[in-house]
Amino acid sequence: MDGSMLSQEEINALLNDAASANTDTNLEEELTDAEKDAIGEISNISMGTAATTLFSLVNQRVNITTPVVTYCTWDELSMQYDRPCVFIQISYQEGLDGNNILVLKERDVKIITDLMMGNDGSNIDGELTEIHLSAISEAMNQMMGSAATSISSMLEKKVDISPPNANLVDLTDDIDGGEISTFLKNRFVKVAFRMEIGNLVDSELMQLYPIEFAKDLYHQFMKYSGFDQPATNNINQEQTPSTPPPTQTPPPQASMQAPSGMPMGQPQMPPMQQMPPMQQMPYQGQQAMPYMMPPQQDVNISPVQFQPFTINSSPLLQTENIDLLLDVPLEVTAELGRTTKSIKEILDFAPGTIIELNHLAGEPIDVLVNGKYVAKGEVVVIEDAFGIRVTEIIK
Repeated sequence: MDGSMLSQEEINALLNDAASANTDTNLEEELTDAEKDAIGEISNISMGTAATTLFSLVNQRVNITTPVVTYCTWDELSMQYDRPCVFIQISYQEGLDGNNILVLKERDVKIITDLMMGNDGSNIDGELTEIHLSAISEAMNQMMGSAATSISSMLEKKVDISPPNANLVDLTDDIDGGEISTFLKNRFVKVAFRMEIGNLVDSELMQLYPIEFAKDLYHQFMKYSGFDQPATNNINQEQTPSTPPPTQTPPPQASMQAPSGMPMGQPQMPPMQQMPPMQQMPYQGQQAMPYMMPPQQDVNISPVQFQPFTINSSPLLQTENIDLLLDVPLEVTAELGRTTKSIKEILDFAPGTIIELNHLAGEPIDVLVNGKYVAKGEVVVIEDAFGIRVTEIIK
């Protein structure tokens, strides 16, 4: 029995070895300060390009600044960020192997969607719908596509992404590996930005990376950037002055001065180096050297002709950014009429009750798109269904 028991010293040694092993594993998963700085700089450049793209989509001043690189877990994220929020997953198809997630607040998504539809960003009431998710996915596809182009320039190779996928996530729930990337179950890298959109949004945008992907991105960035070259040059520059070459000649400035007691009977610099050659060359005559005056050639010069500017002031012909929204679904409503009733009158409703509307018989029907009055029409019957024939477009 005594031979099978461990002494206190042996138990302490085993515990210390286990703690040391865990510490080594954590250190391998940690990012160094240089890696954090590089990831922050890459994200800063990428988001700078993405901000320019978002400006063209919402027609508002966009500023994305101050990246802060930290570690985070799912529990920490649920305590720090608004709930629910929108997760946009971006996967790389070429150039990089991995994925990352952009996290936006629900209110910010509604404002961006409303601005993309040409409104003023104030229509943010109601729940988040598939229209909002489709619009923000298209916006992030454009933004991260331009960010991938910036990364391509840094890494000197093609980088391409797959179409982003947006989901509304309640951070209070446990993480589900089905709809959300499984790397969020472990510790991950969080890059937080401050995002400003005009006077409507002053919020935080987050970009989440797996630690392995962040390390791979750093190594590829260092491989193609050549940042290790200046260190080698500094070593050579420090060693060169200590052992100058034996055939090294003094610079021209040093040859203009003689040590004390040395005669200066002959000039130390050739005459042609004392004055720029153009000052010795005459404008005319035979003394000019042939290569100093290239032969002049006849040049035909004609006045420049500019195409006249045409000012197009018609708002119907301004289709800026409309191609980005052609696939976004909108809700179309045909309204027969409206009226106002008190609660008592509504409680008196029964089968057979007639409700008088504000439209007269024979008046056209109002057509609304997402609650906006856009056209008038008349009711038609198509087989067994009703339809609306548009008779007037409201400008």
